[in-house]
Amino acid sequence: MIRALLVTMTMVFGVQAAAQTRVPQSQAEISLGFAPLVKEAAPAVVNIYAKIVTQTRQRSPFAGDPFFDDFFRNFANPRPRVQNSLGSGVILSEDGIVVSNYHVVGMATEIRVVTTDRREYDAEVILADQASDLAILRLEEAEGLPFLRLRDSDRVEVGELALAIGNPFGVGQTVSSGIISGLARTGTGTGEGFGYYIQTDAPINPGNSGGALIDVNGDLIGINTRILSRSGGSNGIGFAIPSNLVREFLHQASKGVEAFERPWAGMTGQPVDADLAASFGMDLPEGMVISELHPESPFANAGFQVGDVITAVDGEPVNSPSEMLFRMTIAGLGGTSEVERLRGGAREVVAVAMYAAPDEPKAALVELGERSVLPGLKVAGVNPRVITDMQLPLSAKGVVVVDPGPYGARAGLQRGDLLLGINREEVTSPGEVADVLAETGRWLSIDLLRRGQRVSLRMRL
Repeated sequence: MIRALLVTMTMVFGVQAAAQTRVPQSQAEISLGFAPLVKEAAPAVVNIYAKIVTQTRQRSPFAGDPFFDDFFRNFANPRPRVQNSLGSGVILSEDGIVVSNYHVVGMATEIRVVTTDRREYDAEVILADQASDLAILRLEEAEGLPFLRLRDSDRVEVGELALAIGNPFGVGQTVSSGIISGLARTGTGTGEGFGYYIQTDAPINPGNSGGALIDVNGDLIGINTRILSRSGGSNGIGFAIPSNLVREFLHQASKGVEAFERPWAGMTGQPVDADLAASFGMDLPEGMVISELHPESPFANAGFQVGDVITAVDGEPVNSPSEMLFRMTIAGLGGTSEVERLRGGAREVVAVAMYAAPDEPKAALVELGERSVLPGLKVAGVNPRVITDMQLPLSAKGVVVVDPGPYGARAGLQRGDLLLGINREEVTSPGEVADVLAETGRWLSIDLLRRGQRVSLRMRL
């Protein structure tokens, strides 16, 4: 599989003869419009039908009853519920490597892909990431398929003509035209907030998700992913994931990784506004200022400090944490990035190593057994990897609740709670949590931090 993907990568990133963009030279060329371009590019955009099976529990007739609720809590058996998802995808190699959105196929139990010539293929997800909303699929027994090549999305300019191709509302493959309305759009994302998009006014509607945004040469510049709308329909503000991020997904898929990996920043920051720019002696607001820095951060190891302003990564300007994370992500793991720093009015470029959040010291995950007072409770020690995966504050330390379990949830515990003490005894490791709970009597008290606020839970066992 990995060898086949390596061949695919060569095809996707192979040198393509530079197409020349020119003004139409005759009335005949003008009358053709985008027809020749669509005829060439549209066959590489596919319809995706995904099936998701979830378990739902019928509500007990005794729910909420102070006496019978506990006795009949498991009265209703879980029932499978089938949800169907409709979206689009883009073929990136002749042997059936397809990119789409995570929200289209990421949780699917069955995926069917249909091409424009009505061929159908079963597909499997080989790499997906919810935060980036991207997924790479492999079509089974596919060969000789049309595919699109990736353009360098950093070279896309506002005002360029663009076409969006997809399957809106399931009506069939549809092409809409517009321009590139904006670049480096952030603050419009969902999930974990890794949003960094190309904006277009080409109409995008439900079902277009995972479809192609192409330029006038037929090259892929983005994967259509979401819109801003109060009605649910297109208002001319659509967003596409840049092709350079798709390129990194393909690179990691070729290595056979099980989960998408991105370099760790280990910092928090904020955009430089006019007031901050004046305080830094800057002529114009630019960049982002570091407000917090983890001691194990690659930036800390490279000599960065709180108060430094980052203005560019690998020669590309950054003006927000989302932009910096995007630049680091497409740089990939294992190398270095050239980061421009402003400190005390002086600018310099510093090489920063790109590595994942370290899993040291080990998280030492502990799950409490059935004989515990809180069976099913999962706790882990806090380290940089846990901080990143659970989106904890950089200053977090000690023990975190990974899963409260059924009884812990009823007691008020939540995923991400930082445990301070149990029964007035300080706990600093997962093992200590198990030991203290094993000696609990008729009452249980838990002190914790939740989103920066101290919370105390008291319960009778």
